[in-house]
Amino acid sequence: MQYWKSSPGEVAIKVVIVFVMVFVTVITLYPFWYIMIASFSDPKEVIRSGGLMLWFKGFGFYAYKEVFRHRLFLLSYRNTLVYLASGLVVNMTMTTLAAYALSRRRIRGRNLIMKLIVFTMFFSGGLIPTYIVVDSLGMTDTMWSQFIPFAINTFNLIILRTAFQSVPDSIEEAAIIDGATAFQVMSRIILPLALPSIMVIGLYYTEEIWNSYFRALIYIRTDTKYPLQLILRQILLSNTMGQQDQSFVNTNIGLTVKYATIMVSTVPVLMVYPFIQKYFVQGVMIGSIKG
Repeated sequence: MQYWKSSPGEVAIKVVIVFVMVFVTVITLYPFWYIMIASFSDPKEVIRSGGLMLWFKGFGFYAYKEVFRHRLFLLSYRNTLVYLASGLVVNMTMTTLAAYALSRRRIRGRNLIMKLIVFTMFFSGGLIPTYIVVDSLGMTDTMWSQFIPFAINTFNLIILRTAFQSVPDSIEEAAIIDGATAFQVMSRIILPLALPSIMVIGLYYTEEIWNSYFRALIYIRTDTKYPLQLILRQILLSNTMGQQDQSFVNTNIGLTVKYATIMVSTVPVLMVYPFIQKYFVQGVMIGSIKG
């Protein structure tokens, strides 16, 4: 009833806002919708549609059969899961420990250390020096090269450090008076209170590892160790993966194979969001309010 009591001008503004939001939503979601319906459609119908489809045409699993038939696809999927699980353990452990130490006021020189860390966000050694270091440590063409050199993301460290700083010092002091050790304070007090930010940082690292192909492109030489995104990149860019795979790409379903590959690699990440959504806004706002 309150809506109808609004003046004609207010009603017109609300209608325009709704129209704009619906329009933005449609143009934002349509590319994903098109890729999904095209991946399940008849390849000939997809080509005939000229890039505009609103519904399935000749529903089938033609492209998905080809994707899962590819010799490296399932193997690369497994590799990505291994890199993701191992990388998350290393990333979250290193980032949490560093953020906690740099957030405690009793740590001397923490501000100087933080400035040096932030400096690396803007000025790095470069790709060639980094490669030389990784190669000299014997990590090239190994799974370690996919997460050890990238153990801490400075941006994520800043967010998590800010979240730890937002916990009142009085809580930590009370725990220490009761006999709690530094590890108990961190694990039983600081981490539970900063859980929203920790979940968000975990999501950031998950996306970073899952979508990464450049690391493998630089450090991995054996194709059986390639992650999923590198295989996806090769399919999208060149559609060639070696002489024995010509039959895979020289078919009339090459276009829908690309769409199917995108869907298979994207859906797992989308399934994670509903479980992290309740932490997302709160975790991000902590890092944006207090610097």
